[in-house]
Amino acid sequence: MDNYFERLSKLNVSNHLERKGEFSFLSWPYAVEQLRLADPSATWEVKRFDGAPYLKTECGFFVEVAVTVQGMTLSQIHPVLDAKNRPIEMPSSFDINTSIQRALVKAIALHGLGLYVYAGEDLPATDTTVTPSPEEAQPQVRAEPARTLNPERIARIKALLAESGTSLQRLLAFFRVKALGDIAASDYARVIQTLEAAKRRAA
Repeated sequence: MDNYFERLSKLNVSNHLERKGEFSFLSWPYAVEQLRLADPSATWEVKRFDGAPYLKTECGFFVEVAVTVQGMTLSQIHPVLDAKNRPIEMPSSFDINTSIQRALVKAIALHGLGLYVYAGEDLPATDTTVTPSPEEAQPQVRAEPARTLNPERIARIKALLAESGTSLQRLLAFFRVKALGDIAASDYARVIQTLEAAKRRAA
């Protein structure tokens, strides 16, 4: 049987991440598209609780989505959160629907697609057999980035690049900039987290 998990886990989904506040989310239409390309018979189900697509508890509202690929079903429970990832006490139908979409994407991630994003690593493991698309290979300039990095932070990134063995061009492509000096200061923590994770893997 084809190892769909291996193929999905090696896809670079960086260009399909959407930002909401300080958080990144994988586009659900893209996730569904890649899932169906990997397995046209893949299905998903929004779990019901007494007929409702959500569960109300003392600690908040939750939704659950189960995704089945090649006969394997994996489900993801997701709390109903606001744009700052805080629980919503009285969610609207839109809030419920948004959480269902996020649960769907995370359930798909359990099958491989974009799993590295939710592991906090931000870049998939290197695989020389995977060729990025032209769009993924071309760094894009971030439109009017917020305050950029100072020389000390750039030096820290360069040191971690060397220690982790991470390609500078790969890092720049992920953050859609042409040079380290173009990275927004608000992204510094993510850059460091990414490189430290790569360093641990290389150790």
